[in-house]
Amino acid sequence: MSDRTDRSRISRRTVLQAGTATAVAGYLATGSPASAEEAGADRVEVHPVPDGIPQNDSFEVRVRSGRRGRWQTVGVYNTTLKTINAATGGDQVHQSSVACFEFSGEVDVKITYTKGEIDKARIRPLSYGIEPDLDGDCLRFTLTEPRKVVVEVNDELFDCLHLLANPIDEDAPDPDDPDVVYFGPGVHTGEAVTVESGQTVYIAGGAVVKRNVSFDNVENAVLRGRGMIYGVEWGASPIRSSRNILVEGITIMNNPTGNAMDIAESEQVTVRGLSYFSSGKWGDGIDVFCSSDVLIEGAFMRSSDDCIALYTHRSNYYGDVRNITIRGCALWADVAHPINVGTHGNTDDPEVLENIVVSDVDILDHREPQMDYQGCIALNPGDSNLVRNVRVQDVRIEDFRWGQIIHMRVAYNPKYNTSVGRGIESVFVRNLSYTGTRAGTALLLGYDAEHGIDDVTFQNFSVNGTVIADDMQKPGWYRTTDMIPMHANEHVTNLRFLKAATAPTAEAPELLVAEAAESIAGAPTVLTVSALGYPESFAADGLPEGLAIDAATGVVSGAAVAAGSYDVVVSAANSAGTSQRTVALTVR
Repeated sequence: MSDRTDRSRISRRTVLQAGTATAVAGYLATGSPASAEEAGADRVEVHPVPDGIPQNDSFEVRVRSGRRGRWQTVGVYNTTLKTINAATGGDQVHQSSVACFEFSGEVDVKITYTKGEIDKARIRPLSYGIEPDLDGDCLRFTLTEPRKVVVEVNDELFDCLHLLANPIDEDAPDPDDPDVVYFGPGVHTGEAVTVESGQTVYIAGGAVVKRNVSFDNVENAVLRGRGMIYGVEWGASPIRSSRNILVEGITIMNNPTGNAMDIAESEQVTVRGLSYFSSGKWGDGIDVFCSSDVLIEGAFMRSSDDCIALYTHRSNYYGDVRNITIRGCALWADVAHPINVGTHGNTDDPEVLENIVVSDVDILDHREPQMDYQGCIALNPGDSNLVRNVRVQDVRIEDFRWGQIIHMRVAYNPKYNTSVGRGIESVFVRNLSYTGTRAGTALLLGYDAEHGIDDVTFQNFSVNGTVIADDMQKPGWYRTTDMIPMHANEHVTNLRFLKAATAPTAEAPELLVAEAAESIAGAPTVLTVSALGYPESFAADGLPEGLAIDAATGVVSGAAVAAGSYDVVVSAANSAGTSQRTVALTVR
């Protein structure tokens, strides 16, 4: 890390005086909403939309805590979304609604559709099982845990409500802490904020920050809160050449161009609970370049390009992509892919994308007319990239508008690539389900005999309730792929479809983990335990207090409480057995 002692510290006072901070009525001096319920099991906190920020009047939203609290009105932001006209290639921009509040315990939600009667409604992700009660132009439902949902009435995909019901932030920082840059409720404009090592940027609920917030060559730094970054150009919050970074809880919306964030040449990065809405050009959500040990969890993204994309070399970024975990997210791509892996790389010095996990994800929609760029989950290595050791598990795909369930292609597109990808190896897809009728034929395409796809196993892959397996009942002259439908060309080898009870291997997993790792006491930490050989669960004994492993994905996350040296025994298991190894973890 570079020496940053020559840079002036950005204090809270400096930040707030650099631009304007529009006052918002209804807040206490601390930045807490005056309308917050008293402390208790059931609480609701509501934040007015600041003056000057466009609102949408298609929906009126009210909430109350615990079925007995008083009803409070939730402000509704206007956001813009985009589709591509398949006939002309032109952009079609649509107006839509976003409302956000925080709660704990139980909350009743009442939504009025101001344009008329609600004939039918659904709340997505459908896997949440939230069934609203309808009454004329109103619908009601109850939440018992934080959820980010789309409330869709009368089949309107754009004139819908994105409702962000967040957890209450019980640990907001002190605004007067010298290591905190604090944005209170209101509108904040001015120069971009460059976060320093050890610093926290906090955007409180009801705060709208029209400024980029960037991490450049820093460590142990945080951006969090319940407010939003709004209407900024070219990457709302880029993370470059940094480590031990946390972005948590914020919303990013209405960028005219560019994505929510690049994570580039960085390591140990956690992005948790991010909400994102875009209609701009190159409106990706999160793009990961040449980085390792990245955890993206609990994100809700509706984007005008890829929601999440993993690349190696591009621009001035160089290096492999390794140990990436995407879990507990809800993704909606109005353009391109919900998840895309491998398109860009370095032909002159080939790179690898490996140890990638997609787990417990809901894919709500996908609309892409170009067949080469379809795929709710797409593995598309070009530029001599090699994609290997990918696990997709417990993923639910709803009936998207236009595209493919999954797409794997060793690619060479002269428009984007300078060489063909090297290949795709070792992909394990477990408990993937699709319910719908509009999916096109999924494609698995090796480029040639030297640039192919090898070792792809689907286990318990369900299409409209039917498990696709090599031993399923079907006409004898059909291929298993015909039942999806899917086309796998002659350059795809060792492709299998198994039932849930069929073990994919008779051997224990082969652990892929470093012999030594390090972090910083109190700093956001991501360390990944991966494995070949169809792992089903992971464990770690001896982790320091503050760190925990996710048994489903193998990702270790949190913040270690105390410095020290720890011998951590990590393991990976499947039905055939368990493998383990000791990792020397140093927390400084």
